Amino acid sequence: MRQSQLFATTLREAPAEAEVASHRLLLRAGYIRQLAAGIYTYMPLGRRVLRNVEAIVRQELERAGAQELLMPALQPAELWKDSGRYDAYGPELIRLSDRHGREFALGPTHEEVITTLVKNEIGSYRRLPVTLYQVQTKFRDERRPRSGLLRGREFLMKDAYSFDATLEGLDRSYRKMYDAYHRIFERCGLRFRAVEADAGAIGGEGGTHEFMALADIGEDIVVVCPHCDYAANLEQAASKAELAEHRGKSVPAIETIHTPDVRTIEQLTRHLAIQAGDVIKTIIYSADGNPVAVLVRGDHEVNELKVKNLLGANEIVLADSETVMKATGAEIGFAGPIGLSIPLLVDEAVAAMERGIAGGNETDYHIGNVVPGRDFSVERSGDFRSVKEGELCSRCEEGRLQFVKGIEVGHVFKLGTKYSEALGAGYLDANGKEQSIIMGCYGIGVSRVVAAIVEQHHDERGMVWPTSVAPYLVHLVPVSVKDETQRQVAEDLYGTLQRMGIEVLMDDRDERAGVKFKDADLIGLPIRIVIGKDAADGNVEYAERHSGEKRLVPVAEALDLISGANAASLH
Repeated sequence: MRQSQLFATTLREAPAEAEVASHRLLLRAGYIRQLAAGIYTYMPLGRRVLRNVEAIVRQELERAGAQELLMPALQPAELWKDSGRYDAYGPELIRLSDRHGREFALGPTHEEVITTLVKNEIGSYRRLPVTLYQVQTKFRDERRPRSGLLRGREFLMKDAYSFDATLEGLDRSYRKMYDAYHRIFERCGLRFRAVEADAGAIGGEGGTHEFMALADIGEDIVVVCPHCDYAANLEQAASKAELAEHRGKSVPAIETIHTPDVRTIEQLTRHLAIQAGDVIKTIIYSADGNPVAVLVRGDHEVNELKVKNLLGANEIVLADSETVMKATGAEIGFAGPIGLSIPLLVDEAVAAMERGIAGGNETDYHIGNVVPGRDFSVERSGDFRSVKEGELCSRCEEGRLQFVKGIEVGHVFKLGTKYSEALGAGYLDANGKEQSIIMGCYGIGVSRVVAAIVEQHHDERGMVWPTSVAPYLVHLVPVSVKDETQRQVAEDLYGTLQRMGIEVLMDDRDERAGVKFKDADLIGLPIRIVIGKDAADGNVEYAERHSGEKRLVPVAEALDLISGANAASLH
């Protein structure tokens, strides 16, 4: 492609709303343009990157035995109602009606559609297992679309679905996708971790992993162990409890302490000159409308997802003042476990305490010398808190947990029979008995991958594309197109590279050298060939964007180096 004909305009400054590096650089270099909040046009350069990522995804999915199809984006609402997700999915589901008043949704995902399709196509165990996938535009009405391609309302996604007759078959299908995802993200040049995660709105009854591209601007906190391969998101992570067991010691009877208007942990520790870890914090929640008390140490935080999953609740929220008063007899800030008639969920760190300070269930009062197991029940004890950085790894029990930030680029789920039972997708087994198909689903945010790559591969001058996904491998930059020798060497190189099947962009614009070099840095192609005054001697400058290495080489050697880089990018 000749740059004079390329449909792209570089910008000296990015729009003020572009806060993250990938958003700024993709806009400035002419890869994308915004149509509306969270909705983007992929310009030719951006489309080429997207296409290269898609190609890697397709190659690895088909290597894993998956077959590609394409499903409608417009989905009948009754499918979502049958699965129970029409209301549960929330306002992110874009709903609409046709001229006849029939309700539809723009697909944010395709579990209902693919399950219905397979239900009508497969009736026997002999046609299982099968894995199907598509690469398609998805729609979600994000409340705050931001960060460019990282959180949009319209985005490109690869979604795959496996169908098996047995749980053992699901395990094999899941492992194939899990391994394929590792190959995909490695080929895209991403630094990532596969982390244990929660299924969220997709649901299911088995394991799930998120694939997180590590980046400082990531919205998710990833908990990792440097000593082993353990990784989980903060909502799911568990640590090895370092608990001091004090059973058997004699503790004085409880005592009432007047604590006027002392409602927070900070106020209580200051008022009584104690440590936060000495406090038994009692927090009242409403789980699907029913009150429940969760007990954690004062220096710990409740992990609401863990509580929600244990209770099997659809929704868990902090109780309002009226509910707290009804459950405890006190205002917010004075709840305690003693005498409560609502369920108590006791974190294991609280259960192991010798004694602690707790709310007195009376406004302006706390209670001292509270002993778990003596003064309140610890029958429902477990892990109900978020881990803290530096705690022992729960997997190897040797490493200390570290917190890093990540961008979710992929997610794999074991769905089980959640959708097949709801939508009636079954098969006849070898004995002629009807069984529900066992499912898995596997998503990759293809457009998110593009942004994540830029977040990890850029410098102060622009993008630094990995060779596997770059829109072009080579950027030819003749310093002066008016110089006949430079122009001819550039044209000869351009033609030779095209005949070799190597994707090349030639800057044939009549611009100053400084403008060309700045644009080349911004666009970020892996190899730059500068044709300058040394072209008269048959030499050109070979430069690598990643390493910054530059050297003067004969034209023939430059071609050999490019050929080698091209071969390496294909593996």
